[in-house]
Amino acid sequence: MKVLVTGAKGFIGKNLCTQLAEDSDVQVVTYTHADKADDLVAKVEGVEVIFHLAGVNRPETEGEFSVGNTDLTQKLCKAMELSASKANIIYTSSTQIERNNAYGQSKLAAEDILIKHAREHGTAVHIFRLPNVFGKWCKPNYNSVVATFCHNATQDLPLTINDPNVELNLVYIDDVIAAFISIMNGEETDTAFCEVDPVYQVTLGQLAQKITCYKNNRNTLLIEEVGKGFDRALYATYLSYLRPEQFSYAIPVHGDKRGVFVEMLKTKSSGQFSFFTAPPGITRGGHYHHTKNEKFLVLKGEALFKFRQINSNEYYELETSSEKPCVVETVPGWSHDITNIGNDEMVVMLWANEVFDHDKPDTFAKRL
Repeated sequence: MKVLVTGAKGFIGKNLCTQLAEDSDVQVVTYTHADKADDLVAKVEGVEVIFHLAGVNRPETEGEFSVGNTDLTQKLCKAMELSASKANIIYTSSTQIERNNAYGQSKLAAEDILIKHAREHGTAVHIFRLPNVFGKWCKPNYNSVVATFCHNATQDLPLTINDPNVELNLVYIDDVIAAFISIMNGEETDTAFCEVDPVYQVTLGQLAQKITCYKNNRNTLLIEEVGKGFDRALYATYLSYLRPEQFSYAIPVHGDKRGVFVEMLKTKSSGQFSFFTAPPGITRGGHYHHTKNEKFLVLKGEALFKFRQINSNEYYELETSSEKPCVVETVPGWSHDITNIGNDEMVVMLWANEVFDHDKPDTFAKRL
C-alpha cells in the first residue's frame, strides 16, 4: 500500500511515519514545509490513503490559518482531481472548531472542502476532531501543556499554573496512530467523523502533580502506578523529554562486612525490588515475618537457604545457584537465612511484597 503523509515532520506526522515504516507492506510518501503545493500532483499519484496532517496552529498572523489549513486542503483536493486520485483521506481537524476563533474556523472550512470532494468524486474522508494530543516528540512551549510541563520538569524549570482547576481533555499519540492505521487498514465507520479512544480528563493541577512525582521518584525510589491507562502514557511521555545524560541515576548503597544492600525501586501497591551481595562464607537474614513475603533469585554465585518453623522447629534447607535459576520464597512463620557457599561474591535479587516500613518492619530476629 502506498500512502501520502502531509505534515510528515510535525509531532503527529513523525509518530505516524515511524509506525508506518515498521510495516514492510506500506510505502510512505511525505509532504513537508520543504515541498511546494505544486508537488502534490505528483505525490498523490498511485496513493491509496492520504493522511492530511499538515496545518498551522501558531501563526504570526490570523491570515496564515487560512493559508496553512483551508487553502492547503483545497490545493490537495485539486491535486487529486488532476491526477484522478481516488485515495481515501484521513484528516486531523480539531475540537477548536467548537470555538469561534480563526483557527477553528479554518479547520471547519477544510472539513467542508474534504467532505464536498469526497461526495463529488466517490472517495472516503475520515475526520478526527482531536483534543490536545500528548506523547513523545511534541514540541514544548508551543501548544501542548503536557510537553511544556515534561520539558520543564526534566530541565529543573518551574511548572507555571494559573488555575489548577482547569480541565483538560487529552488523547495519547499512540492511540491516535492506532486509530489512523485501523482506518487505513479498512475499518468501516458509520460517519465521516471519527474519534480516538480513550480520551483522558485531568485538571492542570493533577497533571503538574503527576509529572512532579515522576521527577521525584529518583530520590524517593517510589514509582507511581505507571503500568496502564493515562499514567502509563504520561510517564512514557515524561521520560521522552530526558536528555541522554539523564538516562541514569545513582541510588543509595548500604554496606558492611556482610556485603552491600541496595533498594532499586519501590511501588505503591506491588512491593519493592532490591539486591544484596555477600562474600564467601557470609550468612545474611536470620529472621522471620508474620505477613511479609519475599522472593529471592541468585544472580551470581551459590547459596544455601535454611528455614525453620518458629513453633514446631521443623527444619528445611536447599541449595541454589545462578547456573540453575530458581526463585526461593520466604514463608510467614518460618525463620530463614542465606549463606554464600561458593568461592566468589554472591549477588541476589530480592522482591518483597510490601515497601519496608521502619515503624512496622514485620521482621523479627531468630537465628537458625
